[in-house]
Amino acid sequence: MICAIHQPQTYPWLGYFAKIMQADVFIFLDNVQFKKNEWQNRNKIRTPDGWLWLTVPVIHHFGQPINSVAINDQVDWQKKHLQTLRTYYGRAPFFKQYFEDIATLYQTTWQNLAQFNIASIRRLMSIIGITTPTVIASEMQELNLDPTISPDERLIIATKAVGAEVYLSGAGGRDYLKTELFPKNGIELRFQSFEHPAYRQMTADFLPFMSILDLLFNEGPQTKSIIKRGIQ
Repeated sequence: MICAIHQPQTYPWLGYFAKIMQADVFIFLDNVQFKKNEWQNRNKIRTPDGWLWLTVPVIHHFGQPINSVAINDQVDWQKKHLQTLRTYYGRAPFFKQYFEDIATLYQTTWQNLAQFNIASIRRLMSIIGITTPTVIASEMQELNLDPTISPDERLIIATKAVGAEVYLSGAGGRDYLKTELFPKNGIELRFQSFEHPAYRQMTADFLPFMSILDLLFNEGPQTKSIIKRGIQ
């Protein structure tokens, strides 16, 4: 049984969903430190001139866990998101088919960033047809027993808690994981290998590493099979 674990991001890129597809269970690591200016409250969408950030405005302080980072509702970010998607994807082949489903996410007043990210990822999984069970780390009793555990220990404990024998890390894990700890604790460590597939965009030059929304609005029902093409 394979477990994959990742912080909940805002409309993640294709490789994030590929990792979910490769796992038997996926854990949203929402109780670790929020990182400013990364992917936890923003992602890239395609425009005729390149790309721009689709950002969820947040109120946070250093060291705060993702699941306690508040969304800044003093900014009408919901309206801005929807208008931005209409502007840049309104003529995409599958925009009309999927936009209303995405738009329903903005009818809820979200208490924090993690809630929005997790709900949107689960919604996209349903649209795409990804059935991997998901778990929220902050709701796992095993991770709340000792607040002093190291990042590697947290991954090992979480993997064991869901009954998995294999932990699937992103490729970048090679740079920071203490790889020897996993086999010592009875966990096989694997690294994801994902080669970004090309797909149809509404511009002449293909630009990779966009949000999953770019693929969905442009390729619709082929989204899942295109992501699979990148799994090595």
